[in-house]
Amino acid sequence: MPVESLFNTTINLLGKSVDLRTRNQNLISSNIANAETPGYVPKALEFERQLQTAVKKTSSRLSSSEGTPSTTHPAHIPVKGSANIGISQVSGNIVETPAKTPGRDGNAVELENEMSRMMQNQVLFNASVQLLAKKFEGLRTALREGK
Repeated sequence: MPVESLFNTTINLLGKSVDLRTRNQNLISSNIANAETPGYVPKALEFERQLQTAVKKTSSRLSSSEGTPSTTHPAHIPVKGSANIGISQVSGNIVETPAKTPGRDGNAVELENEMSRMMQNQVLFNASVQLLAKKFEGLRTALREGK
């Protein structure tokens, strides 16, 4: 049994979510640090839609018995016309998120908004880490009982 089969889509998804939420947290921290920088425009990492699309494509590829051609190995040549993005390839897009009313110095950071985004991102990060820990705990239990 290949090791890759132990790590199902859920584990891959949670791992990627942790990575992307970490990148987003760094951007939000940078926004807060630059709250006094003239002309600074805050940034955010948008990745949720890409991640949802990748999960749908992964689950449909796993559940479909008749074949639309897809690549099953990174070394395979991609099928023309298929936007077959996997969970591991999701990287998100950095977008500028200016305030509706920038300050006199052109700074567009709203501290309340950034702090709210930081808390929301932190809660979702913690949830992903806890779910990932539970998945690994289940694998550990299965391995111990298999002895």
